[in-house]
Amino acid sequence: MAIKLLSVVPAQSELIDKAITLGNRYTKTLGLLKPPAYSKAAEDGGLLVAVEADQVIGYALFGLPKRSAHIRLAHLCVAEEQRGRSIARQLVEEIKKRYPQRLGIKAKCRRDYNLSGMWTSLGFVPDGEVRGRGRDGEILDGWWLDLGHPHLFTEVESDALLVVAVDHGVFADLRGLAYTTDVEESRALEAGWMTDLVELAYTPQLVHQIRDIADTAERQHQRSALPGLRQLTPAPAAVAERTAELLSAAKKSLPDLSDDGTLRRCAQYVAETSCAGLRVLTTRNPLLSRLADVAWEVARVRVVSPATVTLHVDELRQAQVYRPADLMGTDFRSMEVSPGAEDQLVAFFNQSGGDDGSAFADRLRSLAADTVVWRRELLRDGEGHPVALYAWALDGRTLVVPVLRTADHPLEETLARQLLLLLKRLGRDCGAEIIRITDPHPSAVAKAAGGDDGFFEHDGRLVALLVNVCGMAAEVEAVAGGLARELTVEAAALHEGMPAEVAAVVERAWWPAKVIDSALPSFVVPIKPRWSTELFNVPAMLLPRSDVLGISREHVYYRSSGHRGESVPARLLWYVSEGPAGVESQMIVGSSRLDEVLIDTPDALFSKFEHLGVYGRAEVQEAADASGHAMALRFSDTEIFPRPVTLRRLTTLARELGLPWSSNSLISLSKISNELFQAVYKEGHRKT
Repeated sequence: MAIKLLSVVPAQSELIDKAITLGNRYTKTLGLLKPPAYSKAAEDGGLLVAVEADQVIGYALFGLPKRSAHIRLAHLCVAEEQRGRSIARQLVEEIKKRYPQRLGIKAKCRRDYNLSGMWTSLGFVPDGEVRGRGRDGEILDGWWLDLGHPHLFTEVESDALLVVAVDHGVFADLRGLAYTTDVEESRALEAGWMTDLVELAYTPQLVHQIRDIADTAERQHQRSALPGLRQLTPAPAAVAERTAELLSAAKKSLPDLSDDGTLRRCAQYVAETSCAGLRVLTTRNPLLSRLADVAWEVARVRVVSPATVTLHVDELRQAQVYRPADLMGTDFRSMEVSPGAEDQLVAFFNQSGGDDGSAFADRLRSLAADTVVWRRELLRDGEGHPVALYAWALDGRTLVVPVLRTADHPLEETLARQLLLLLKRLGRDCGAEIIRITDPHPSAVAKAAGGDDGFFEHDGRLVALLVNVCGMAAEVEAVAGGLARELTVEAAALHEGMPAEVAAVVERAWWPAKVIDSALPSFVVPIKPRWSTELFNVPAMLLPRSDVLGISREHVYYRSSGHRGESVPARLLWYVSEGPAGVESQMIVGSSRLDEVLIDTPDALFSKFEHLGVYGRAEVQEAADASGHAMALRFSDTEIFPRPVTLRRLTTLARELGLPWSSNSLISLSKISNELFQAVYKEGHRKT
C-alpha cells in the first residue's frame, strides 16, 4: 500500500497514540518525551506521521517558534523494520513543502550516535555543537537544512578580484592549531597584499570534515573560525547530480583510483564549488589535484594549489568570470518578445529601484504600443531559459536602447560583454553613429563592462560613439569630434604616429574606427580551414553553430614558436589557407585585435589559455616545434568581413599600392603595411 503523510490534529487521538507507541520504542536515542508533548505538537501543527495500512511507521515532531524563522525538529523517527524506504526523506521534504516561508530546519543529535551519514543524506549540514544536559555531558551536534531563502549576507558582493573555495586541508592550514612549515603555502593566501585580490569561501563538505575531527579542542577551534570565510550553500540536488557525473568521469579517466569515501569527498568539493557558481577550488590534497582535468571537463572548476592562486590571480579571475569558449557550439537563440509575455519576464530581469515588478512589465508593454517601432529581443540559452533582454530602435543616427538586461546566469558577464558588441555591430549595420542606452536600471554587469567598450555617462545615460572610419588620424578625429559636439562633450585629440597602445584604446572605444597612420602594426595570420571554422564558423560548419551573440570577444590561436616580428597590441587579418577539395579557402575572412603573444611549453600555454580557446591539449602540443615550445596569440573583437577578400584580389590590392607581394608571404604570420590593411579592410566591407 502507498505511504500517506498526514498532519495530525488534536482530535486524531488514535494517530497520536500510535506515534507515541513508536517513539517509545526508541527512547534510548530519541529521549523520553511525555504524551502531552505529542498532543501539544499536534495542536501547533508540528506532528507529521507516515501511515501505511493504518499503522504509523514513521513520524516527525517539530516546533514552529513564533520568534524565530526556522523550524525546530525534535524527533525524526522511522520504525526499524521500515528503514531503507526513504520515509525519513519524505517526512523532511513534506515539512519543507508545508512551511516554505521558514528559513530552514534545525536539529540536534548526540555525536556518539554516529548518525552524521543520515543527516548528510537528508541535506543537512553541521551547525555547531553544544554540551548536553545529561550526566555524561555528551556532545550534541547541531544540524541545519537551508530552505534556500536569501539571508542577511546573501546579496553582499565581494570587492575581491577572485572568490576561491578552499578544501579542509587548506582551511586547517589557515585556521588549525597545528603549525608546520608545509602550511606556509596556504597561509600566503592571507598575506596583506592579497586582501583586495582574493576572498576565501567554504562549502558544506568542509563543515562535515570539521565535524568529524575527533579532538574536541581542534574541532571547536576550527568551527569558531568559519565566520571569517564566505559561506556557500549550493542546492543539494544539483550537488548530488554533479558529484555523480564527476565520479563517473573519474572512473573512466583514472581507473586506478579507489571508489571510496575519500574520492567521493573530493568530488563533493568540486561539485559544491561548481553549483555555488565559483570556478576555482584550491587544495594541497594530492588526490583532489589528480582530479583537476576531470573537474574542468565536467564541472568547469579549476583545481589549483594555493601557490597557483597567489601567482596567477588575474588569470584565474578571467577564467572565472569571462569564458567565451563556453559560448562556442551552444544553442543561444534570439526571438522577439511576443505580446502578453511581459509578465513572465519580470522574474528573470527584475531590477531594484523604481522599475521593478509590474512597473517593469508595464514598461515593456508600452514599447509594443508606442508609435516608435521598437524591436524587443529576448535571448535564450540551449535549455530555453531567458538570459538576456534588450530593446532598440533607430532614431535618426542614434541607436536607442530603452531596455538592456541580463539574467542571473553562470555566463552573465560574458553575455553582457557580447551584448555590448552586438549593439555596436547592429548600430553600424543600421548606419547609426551614436548608441544611447536609456534603460534607467541596466544590468549591473553590462554597465560595468561598458567602460571597457567606450561607453560613458551623459545626461544620466550610457552613450558610445560609432566612428565608422578606417583612415588617417585626422579623418577619425573629424568624425568623432563632430559626434562629440552634438553631445556637447569633448573628444580626444588624435595625431599622426600616435603610440600603438593609444591607438588600440581609441579603436576599441570608437569601434569600428581604425587609425591607419598610427604606430599600431598590422599582420596577416594564415589559419587552416579547420580552425577558422572552429573559431569563426568560416567556412561554415555542416551543422551551423548559433552565432546570435556573434564571434566571441576573446580567443587564442596557436602556432610554432618562431618570431616573425610580432608585437602587442596589433591588428590581425585572418587568411584561410588552402584546404581540402570543395572547401572554401585562400581568402582573408576577417580582422581582430592582437592582445598578447606568449611562447612557452604546450602544457603551460594550455593551462593558461584553455578557457579562451577551442583547442585540446594534444592539439596545442601539435603546434609546438622542435624547440618543444609553441606560440599563443590571444586576440579579441573579431570582425568577419561581409565579403571575403580572395587571394587574387589581395594580390591586386598590394600591387595597386606599389607594394612587393608574393603568395609566399602567406605561408606564415607576416607583417604588412597599414595601407594594405586599410585596403583589405575596406574591400571586406565593400557593399557594391
